[in-house]
Amino acid sequence: MAANYFRRVGAVRPSHLMFTTGVGAIVDLPNFSVLVRGLEDWNYSVVPQWEEIVEPRLLAAVRALGLRSVKELRPAPWLDGTDREPTGPAGRVGVPIMPFPGWLRCTACDDLAPIDSNVFGFENSKPRKPHEARFFHTVCSRKKSGRKPMAVGARFVLACTAGHLDDFPYAHFVHQGGACPNASHPKLKMDDRGGNLGANVEIKCAPCGARRNMKEVLGPRGAEKLPRCRGRRPHLGDFDPKGCGGAELKLLVVGASNQWFAQTLSALAVPRTGASELQAKVEQHWAALEGVPNVAMLPYLRTVVPAFRELERWSDQEIWAAIERHRTGAKGGEEEKGYPDLRTPEWEIFSAGQLPPATDDFTLRRDPDGVPGELKNVYADVIQAERLREVRALVGFTRLDSPDPEDPDLVTRASLSKGVATWVPASEVRGEGIFLRLPEDLLAAWEQRIEYTEVMQEHRDAYARFRKNRYSGRIAGPFDPMHLWPGERYIALHTLSHLLIRTISLECGYSSASLSERIYSGTKADPQRAGILIYTAVPDAEGTLGGLVSLAEPDALTRLTRRALAEAMHCSSDPLCAERLPQDPADFLHGAACHVCLFVSETTCERGNRFLDRRFVVPIDKPDLALFPELP
Repeated sequence: MAANYFRRVGAVRPSHLMFTTGVGAIVDLPNFSVLVRGLEDWNYSVVPQWEEIVEPRLLAAVRALGLRSVKELRPAPWLDGTDREPTGPAGRVGVPIMPFPGWLRCTACDDLAPIDSNVFGFENSKPRKPHEARFFHTVCSRKKSGRKPMAVGARFVLACTAGHLDDFPYAHFVHQGGACPNASHPKLKMDDRGGNLGANVEIKCAPCGARRNMKEVLGPRGAEKLPRCRGRRPHLGDFDPKGCGGAELKLLVVGASNQWFAQTLSALAVPRTGASELQAKVEQHWAALEGVPNVAMLPYLRTVVPAFRELERWSDQEIWAAIERHRTGAKGGEEEKGYPDLRTPEWEIFSAGQLPPATDDFTLRRDPDGVPGELKNVYADVIQAERLREVRALVGFTRLDSPDPEDPDLVTRASLSKGVATWVPASEVRGEGIFLRLPEDLLAAWEQRIEYTEVMQEHRDAYARFRKNRYSGRIAGPFDPMHLWPGERYIALHTLSHLLIRTISLECGYSSASLSERIYSGTKADPQRAGILIYTAVPDAEGTLGGLVSLAEPDALTRLTRRALAEAMHCSSDPLCAERLPQDPADFLHGAACHVCLFVSETTCERGNRFLDRRFVVPIDKPDLALFPELP
């Protein structure tokens, strides 16, 4: 909803606020674009019965990323009844936005002016048709009768890697950084003839006749003519009190995909028992437990600190041991940097010999007959996840540079709120999935075969180049180009996951965007992890009635696996695809992979279609490189 008009101007799913249209993002509506405002402007007082999203593991992970003040995960404000009564209370509830860019252009006469100049008006008079809301030119020189002409957002904005966003300074630009000699508030025009970026966009000043083409500020040389970043944070309505810090400004077209990247965390609601459950609760309530001096104080603190109500099941010694483990881990140095570990508890549940009791959020089933005989050499275990619940939290966003899925320190995270945030937006989705564990002896033998091959070395070198080109000047201290290298087995597991996802989509009717993956690959602490979870993760009915789980039945899984591996042998882009290697000077992170054979949608892949190569799974050239030199 528009903050100044208190009426809906569009609608999005809650999941969009996690990945596409969250706080600080520009959202294209049919007739104008808007910016989602910061958390201080989200109004929950008009939603009488909203419920907090509870997931202790995810909340602890959010706090571990530096957001120590966050105490809860909240869904987007929403009330039922908008369709029945668009002018009622539900029509005035939503996520607040503001028009952005702040400059508009008349589609009839090309007049260019700020929204607050009173040159343009706004109408949103049809409650049942919020998509028809629009700005219009109140007094147009070219259209003096009939409906007033629509005004649209000017095409250009400025952004920097520190997360700042600003309007393009059209008046200063057309006057070469000065002011108009003939008018204090000059009348500008934008002659927009279309074309690529700004090559055919000319800014004119009517009082003095000055004109200048936007192509002058395009490209590397044009960037030198842009002003310094002012540190503007329009979603918070202020300028960054820390300033910008000298980040380089970039000229963007409204709608550019790199103007906003979500920085999110997600976790499956898996059961936790014993010490792991206690550790999660200590992490969740660390603000209250951090100052505990010794175990002798615990009996007294149990009577006065509310957080201890959730720790009644454990003894003082167990609680103190958990506090010490968390305190030591928080000071652990380099090994503790990076995103919090949300995968280990999930892997422990999926790989356990005995599955946990079924709940409304998490129900697993293993076929008593085990893995189908034809797939004994492919999978070590197959589990049907009949019920899953995934919770996602938006912790920040970046501009121009997408956040690394494993290392949050490589980019500057923009804040969601002006002050200290006590909550972050979250959403939850329920679905189902298939968990596949691969045999350790199969992967270990394959790793020995390919570890020192030239092909795998090309992948390592490409990863080092990628990090050097992107991050070498941003990290204080020694720079390790191979830091957080995912490892050889990750490439094989990730490639197999994409092959299965694409086959499920082609054969069974699921859109690939309705599926997600979680790869459980080996770590330093547990090098023998080798699992793939493919699951539905969209907030609608697709895939929630057992359709995906049924694909883990012996006949269906055998058919899917065989088809996935067989079709990986060929790509319609071969031989270009089959021969591709990430060789110098390229810094892309995939080998024999492309949109035809392996790539999936961005919301499906956990690593942005990186670390993929068909030759490491099937024998498209050298059989020794393939995890499965002979297809099942």
